[in-house]
Amino acid sequence: MALAPTSRAKLLIIPDNVPGTALETVEAMFNPGSYTITKSVTWNRANDARANAPTVTFGGGSARELALELFFDVTEVSDPNRDVRTETDKLVKMTRILRSRETPRPPTCRVEWDRKKSADFPFRGVISTLTQRFTLFNSNGRPLRATVNVSITEFLKRTDDLKDTDPELSTRTVQRGDDLPRIAAEVYLDPTVWRVIALANRIEDPFELVVGSVLTLPKR
Repeated sequence: MALAPTSRAKLLIIPDNVPGTALETVEAMFNPGSYTITKSVTWNRANDARANAPTVTFGGGSARELALELFFDVTEVSDPNRDVRTETDKLVKMTRILRSRETPRPPTCRVEWDRKKSADFPFRGVISTLTQRFTLFNSNGRPLRATVNVSITEFLKRTDDLKDTDPELSTRTVQRGDDLPRIAAEVYLDPTVWRVIALANRIEDPFELVVGSVLTLPKR
């Protein structure tokens, strides 16, 4: 007995839910034939005229970049007012600043494709570049086909990122009235070791902390 073909999961770009906005999920009409993920790691070079090769020290990692090419086509849609921008504008809206946020910025989104969680998907980030190319038009000048190239820059919560690299790592959100000696006393039972926290978080003034910021609390 022949088995029914398994339907392929459609690629989805899902904006994070933000109250008061009309952002919609983008479902790929046609799954991309490929995708590209780029990751850069910084290595600082210290030149030494006596050495055959410079000494390199780790300077940190950059966010991953996911690049997709999506194809949209509404030529088969029966609506006489059909316009492919009805679909592509959903992506455009994800590049616009949300004024309703406490810190206005475009929304984050996630890209889902695999039915199960994998190393690449879901991919959470923000749209960093968006290029639309319209290639077919009706008699009224409305575009019917579009190729959209979109790049999404990875956006990770700092606490989640730190826990991935060190599962035993502790963090703390700064509350009103906090300073480093007070935090050191609570965490390490010794207010004099506040410099450990200061060094890990590159803080110069132990008494000037930003309320709401997340501090790394290293193991002693």
